[in-house]
Amino acid sequence: MAPKASILVIDDEEIMREILETLLRREGYDVRLAEDGEQGLELARAGGFDAAIVDVMMPGMDGIQTLDELKKLDDDLPVLMITAFASVENAIAAMKRGAFDYITKPFKNDEVLIVVRNAIERRRLMEENVTLKRNLQAQSQRFAGIIGRSPRMQQVFDLIIQAAPSRSTILITGESGTGKELVARAIHLNSQRSDKAFVTVNSGNLPPDLLESTLFGHVKGAFTGAVYPKKGLCDMADKGSIFFDEIGNIPVETQAKLLRVIQEREFMRLGGMETIKVDVRIVAATNCDLKQMAEDGRFREDLYYRLHVINIYLPPLRERKEDIPLLAQQFLEKYGEENERRGIELSAEALDLLMEYDWPGNVRELENVMERAVVLSHGPRIGADLIPDHVRSTPAFHVPKFVVPPEGISFKDVITNVEKRLIESTLEAAGGVQKRAAELLGIKPTTLNEMIKRYEIGPRRKKSVAGDEDGGAAGGASAGRARGTGPSTTTSHE
Repeated sequence: MAPKASILVIDDEEIMREILETLLRREGYDVRLAEDGEQGLELARAGGFDAAIVDVMMPGMDGIQTLDELKKLDDDLPVLMITAFASVENAIAAMKRGAFDYITKPFKNDEVLIVVRNAIERRRLMEENVTLKRNLQAQSQRFAGIIGRSPRMQQVFDLIIQAAPSRSTILITGESGTGKELVARAIHLNSQRSDKAFVTVNSGNLPPDLLESTLFGHVKGAFTGAVYPKKGLCDMADKGSIFFDEIGNIPVETQAKLLRVIQEREFMRLGGMETIKVDVRIVAATNCDLKQMAEDGRFREDLYYRLHVINIYLPPLRERKEDIPLLAQQFLEKYGEENERRGIELSAEALDLLMEYDWPGNVRELENVMERAVVLSHGPRIGADLIPDHVRSTPAFHVPKFVVPPEGISFKDVITNVEKRLIESTLEAAGGVQKRAAELLGIKPTTLNEMIKRYEIGPRRKKSVAGDEDGGAAGGASAGRARGTGPSTTTSHE
């Protein structure tokens, strides 16, 4: 059973105190009475209250002064002011100084109860927000800054906690921008290796020889310019963790040497003959289908299965939209702090736009949108006008209305017409990219292609930023980003 809400009543009129006490106790509230401001403050110091009712006109310390002192003790305490009709201006002045609301005398019982209930509810929500923020901060520290309360993310957190203490190799899968590196860091932080190094390898950005030298080091004279012997990243990660970002990009010739590190926990430096033992935890990430790559001969099958001991799938943002408000607020606070724009809020209209958009760039794209909004804002609230056009122009699909003629109508023809128009609208929204259109419709690309042929839907022209009819370089870059193959922005989210 929930504890009773506690209310402090401060009024110099005995009859008014008795009326309020009877009314509030009948509703189940715990009521404490004070006949002046000084006595009320003593009670407030002794025990916390959920709300206070204060008469504006009292001898000695008046209601406004009492309000000021109560707020010093507890700034979040909702204080209701009681005033005569002729002194409403005093109550308004109290509102400006932090009072929650005011009631004029003579009052109706229902009016008092409604205002009190609103005050108690506000107090409860504020306490919940403080608790939630504290929990989110603790969670953020434990999980390397990953934010999420959705069921999908709770599954990710559970997997991290279960997998982190083991020595098993972990493969993190998910689209670009979902935060795979943060998951890797969270695994390291929750493991017994947390006090050792966490080393990141940007897989595939280097030629094979240079990549092997970077990973395993080299001996003197291993190649032109190798004047001195050098240790590699595997040495740095000894007793710690090493994270291979986009491991699908590693050349096949390097994959065999990485497999040896996983299986035998040893390697040889480039150009050397000595076997070096190493104790590292391997965590890898990819936005590619490694199994398909293995079937195509582009990735070693034995390495795939050694990496795929534990798989953590990080869902795209469109599959956990309930996390968008939390993420947006986090980024507002982050970039508000960086740009000395603290206290910025997101309007309901702007939040609605964020919730409706599918976020092909995932958390990274949302972060960029929030940073842009903070930098371009002029007031304390971010409105819909600060949300980029491509987010605001998310198409909404409407089923057309049909007027049935007296002779009837073919149900099959109606469905066919709706299906064709839906495909055409989706292709237009996707800039003519069939793969993206299939994702929006939730069907396979091959199915969409068959439907396009069946309905004889012509090719859609891509729209570019520069206005080229065929999309040009701008359209191609945009499509590349949507597929996760274009250049990425450096943010805290992988």
